[in-house]
Parts: sequence; C-alpha cells; structure tokens
Amino acid sequence: MMESSRFAGGFARLSMQAFRELFIPPFPWKPMLQQMAAIGVDSLLLVLITGLATGSVMALQFGFGLARFGGTLYVPKLTSLSILREMGPVFTSLLVAGRIGSGMASEIASMKVTQQIDAIRALGTSPVQKIVIPRLLACVFSLPILTLLADYVGLIGAMLIAKIELNIGFNFFIAKSMETLTLADLFTGMAKTVVFAFFIAITACWKGLHSDGGTRGVGRTTTDVVVMSSIFIMVADFFLTKLFIITVYPKY
Repeated sequence: MMESSRFAGGFARLSMQAFRELFIPPFPWKPMLQQMAAIGVDSLLLVLITGLATGSVMALQFGFGLARFGGTLYVPKLTSLSILREMGPVFTSLLVAGRIGSGMASEIASMKVTQQIDAIRALGTSPVQKIVIPRLLACVFSLPILTLLADYVGLIGAMLIAKIELNIGFNFFIAKSMETLTLADLFTGMAKTVVFAFFIAITACWKGLHSDGGTRGVGRTTTDVVVMSSIFIMVADFFLTKLFIITVYPKY
C-alpha cells in the first residue's frame, strides 16, 4: 500500500512537472525525433506481424464460431469493429509497453545508477526537460501511428483469411466493413493509445529516475514498468470503452 501511494504521488508530480516544463524553451526537437525513431521505426516490424496475426486469428475464430448459426456473413462487421476499437489499440500498446517501456526504464535507471542524472542537475539542466519530455512526446506521437498501421494490416489479414477459409470475397468484406465502420471507431481507438502512451512513458521515466539498489535495481525497475503498464492498459481500456459507449459510439 505504501509503495502504491508513493507511485501514485510520484506519477502525478512528474506529470505536472513535465506539463509545466513542456512550454519552457528550447523545445527538444532532436531528442524527441531520436526517441520517435527508437519507438516507432524499431517497433514497426513487430507491430505489423502482430497486427496481421491478430486479424487473421479473429476472422478465423469469428468465422467458424458463427458458421454454426449461419452467421458467417457477419464476420467482416465483427472483425473490423473489434480490430479498430479494441484489438489494434490494446495489443499495440501492450507490445510497446513491453518493448519500449522496459527499454526506457532500464536506460534511465542506468543513468541514475551511473550518476548521469546528478551530472545533468549539476550542469543546471532539468532532468525532466532533458530526459522525460522527449520520451513522453515521442511515445504519444508514435503509438497512435503504430496502432493505425496495425489496424490496417490486421484488416488485410482478416480479409485474406475470410477469402481463403470462409469463401467471403474481397469486395464483400470491404463493402461490409465500410458500411459498419465510422470515424468515431477509428478516432476512439487512437484516443485510447494516447492515454496508454502517456502512462507508459511517465511510468517508465518515474521508475527509472527513482531506481535504486545498483544493477539489481535496474532489472527490478524494468519488470515493474512492464507489469504496471500492462495492468493500467487493461484497466483503462475498460473505463475508456465505457466512456466512449456513453458519449461517442453511435447507438445501433
């Protein structure tokens, strides 16, 4: 309980400090672009493979499940909605939390252990502006783009499986998906990833900045970030979905 309270307070304090120092010049363009390359470009192949596999498996499961009730023709609608609203944002965020969140935490924790953070403070520079803000902005900008690509590839995978396994034509799949999907479905999925990205980045940075116990503490910090980020993503997804159902999604 004590550790949870300490994390909650530290998370809120670091969030406010990052928001405050975001508007203090100079803007960290170069570090942010470097972090975007590390988050976005280096994660692209993993995200695309996962998106393709997710879309294929969902089409297969929906297809054979609905075939018992003669509802195979509903596969395009169900698959496209599930990918855009839930599977794309959640799976992509979990992958980024595991790959990038742990990397951020271990990198910052290593800087803390080797006293590089103290050196930054000694030079009169804010560690938040130098370390936290570039990673936060890079994560917030990169994760929605990765999710969009994962959604697109997931729909392609679902369409291919629907054609091969369920004998659903490409034109029919596309027509039913376009008939079902709205901009609200796309934008709410993107909005979820912004919230997820904020928590992943702030959690990784806070845990890294407060790492202790030497090299063993670096490993513990990395594990904590992945676990905490994954839990938050799953819990926040429920509440965000509930909010969007009430306020945004069209009533069918």
